Amino acid sequence: MGRGRSEIKRIENPTQRQSTFYKRRDGLFKKARELAVLCDADLLLLLFSASGKLYHYLAPTVPSVKDFVERYEAATHSKVWSDIRQERRAELEKVGKMCDILEKELRFMTVDDREQYTVPSLAGLEQSLEAAMRKVRFEKDRKIGGEMSYLENMIRGKQAERYGLCDKLAHAQSLKDVEGGSTSLNNGLDLKLGMFSDLIQNLILLVFPEKNKN
Repeated sequence: MGRGRSEIKRIENPTQRQSTFYKRRDGLFKKARELAVLCDADLLLLLFSASGKLYHYLAPTVPSVKDFVERYEAATHSKVWSDIRQERRAELEKVGKMCDILEKELRFMTVDDREQYTVPSLAGLEQSLEAAMRKVRFEKDRKIGGEMSYLENMIRGKQAERYGLCDKLAHAQSLKDVEGGSTSLNNGLDLKLGMFSDLIQNLILLVFPEKNKN
């Protein structure tokens, strides 16, 4: 009795399926090479694995894949490359139209003398410019607010440093007084602290002029 034909179905075990793929792939490409060499056949073999990896074989007598596909198109009176070319051409036309529209809008926004304006179109342009100005003012106010917050935090930090320096100098002065030091150091310290205080106050008034009114 002859051996029964086994059913061809998907191999469920991943390891066994991959191993079978490599074996069958090698056998398929070997047969393709033998067919091209022995029979002087022009042949193109394309194979994608389950993971999407491409394997291909092109007979030595075929100059390129493009030439082979063009021969196929001529023999079958069909187009393989035409769809791709048509899509690219349509995309280029779409981009060209978009550029023309943008250029026209740019000339319109700059009030080009070559454009013919109507009263409604000028009203629409005025509204667009006002909306753009509102956006610019909002962004400017946001930037100014951020910078003012940064300067205010910096001033607070400097004031904290000043208070810490005053405490240290007062402590040092008290030690000098205990040891019988002169009063000249105390006078010089008061002068320096007074100048530093005036500098901080002027900086606050410069950054926040509204506080000067209070």
